[in-house]
Amino acid sequence: MTTNTVLPEMDGLKTRLNTIWTAGDYDRFSRYMEGGAREFYERLQIAPGSRLLDVGCGSGQLALLAAKDGVEVTGVDIAANWVERAQARARAEGVNARFKVADAEALPFEAASFDVIVSLIGAMFAPRPDLVAKELLRVCTPGGTIGMANWTAEGFVGQMFKNVAKFIGPSGMPSPVLWGNEATVQERLGQGLSTLNLTRRQYLFSYPFPPAEVVEFFRLYYGPTNRAFASLDAEGQAHLRRDLEALWTAHNQAGADCTTVYGEYLEVIGIRA
Repeated sequence: MTTNTVLPEMDGLKTRLNTIWTAGDYDRFSRYMEGGAREFYERLQIAPGSRLLDVGCGSGQLALLAAKDGVEVTGVDIAANWVERAQARARAEGVNARFKVADAEALPFEAASFDVIVSLIGAMFAPRPDLVAKELLRVCTPGGTIGMANWTAEGFVGQMFKNVAKFIGPSGMPSPVLWGNEATVQERLGQGLSTLNLTRRQYLFSYPFPPAEVVEFFRLYYGPTNRAFASLDAEGQAHLRRDLEALWTAHNQAGADCTTVYGEYLEVIGIRA
């Protein structure tokens, strides 16, 4: 399988992706996902003093957890507004962490610069996955850990993306949820790792409001959903809203006044050869 597709007009594609991820308010959006981030982080068992790189760090959700544990943290993201927000959160919370704007396909670090590389639902969205895999392996020290959490195509979020991606997904770009497929991850990373553990897990989405309000919350604050709605006329928006409300309602495990949904992801934990 060839996983790196040559995409036309890469600069334009990068600009479009940046527009998607800078939209909304990811900091506000991610606060409801902190429990799942902590569970993923704790399973990595990162030793204090380790040098950690968080790729696709958003507003610092996972990076700040690590910094509070005495880990030497660097976070990178393509969205400058979320990097600024992560820096502000680090200052406000009194932790030592650095953040910078950078692309997962061309990380601005020397080889073997970090003991731990993590990406929580981040690097999976870069358009050239083979470059991402090469960079994750390059900047990790031999014997270091590479950890990823990637949505699966079969899970709830994969289904939600089917509704949204047709309005914003660039033509020819490999599906991000291929990073949630075990065979694909093995092909992309396996040769650079001495061990690779792949486990399907569930990420909890829990909101104190009903599914219809969750859809509106995503429309306001989650970049891909925000841009999908913005690309449609009133009739199209109403149709997309109905589809998303039906999906959230069908998967809701809570009562009518609140929402609890589990989204499947592939946990990737490998040791650099």
